[in-house]
Formats: sequence, C-alpha cells, structure tokens
Amino acid sequence: MVISMGSDHAGFEQKEQLKAYLQQRGHTVLDRGCDSADRVDYPDFALPVAQDVAAGEAERGVLVCGTGIGMALAADKVAGVRAANIITPQFAALCREHNDANVITLSGRFVSFETNCEILDAFLSTEFGGGRHAGRVEKIMGLD
Repeated sequence: MVISMGSDHAGFEQKEQLKAYLQQRGHTVLDRGCDSADRVDYPDFALPVAQDVAAGEAERGVLVCGTGIGMALAADKVAGVRAANIITPQFAALCREHNDANVITLSGRFVSFETNCEILDAFLSTEFGGGRHAGRVEKIMGLD
C-alpha cells in the first residue's frame, strides 16, 4: 500500500520510527516532512499528505503531531479526505469500518510508539463495512 506520511516537530521522532515500521511491512511511504525536530507549523505538512490521498497518489495518509488534533483539523479541510485523530487500536478499526477514514492522525507525545504501531495495523487492515455506513459516509462527503 502507498501511504503518505507527515509530521510537525512534536511528531517527528515517532514519524521516523513509524515510517520504518511501515516500510518493514512492505508499504511504500511518501514522506512529506518535516525533516527535523525544529519548530514548524503542522498545517504545512497536513496539506500535502491530505492532497496525496485526495488525488489518489496515496491510498492512506498518516500524520503525527503532539496530540494529533491539529493535524486532523487541517487535513480534513481538503475535499475527499476523512481524517480521524485516533488514540486506540479499537478506534482505528472503527474509523475504517464505520467512516471509511482515509487519513489517520496520531499523537507523538501522549501515545507510545508501540500503541501507535497497533493503531496503524488496525487502520491499515480494517476494511470499510459499507452497508448502513455507506449512506452516512456519502452524507459526510456531501459536506465538502
């Protein structure tokens, strides 16, 4: 799977670790920055990841900042993106199954690397459930 990935300074360390984790599992990672722990503004990195997903350049997006909240707010502004800030593997599975989320945002400060790996595994392996959820997702997309 092609995954677009980005972070701000607060998520940089985990982004690098998670990128290696994903690559070890055979995924292709498009790293959209940032490139160090120097202070940056998270919308500058949420945008290219969200655009990759919306344009079909990547199947999924992964963003990491201090909490994941700011990244989710920024990424979800791009038409075609359904971004969710996730802190548990169960929520990751549900955001895929019920909402067909295509971008996940993670906390680099408050969630451990190990838990974020479990979250990514659930996000990448769970299929959209369709059925009664399809109409709801269609309504969400109509808000773009």
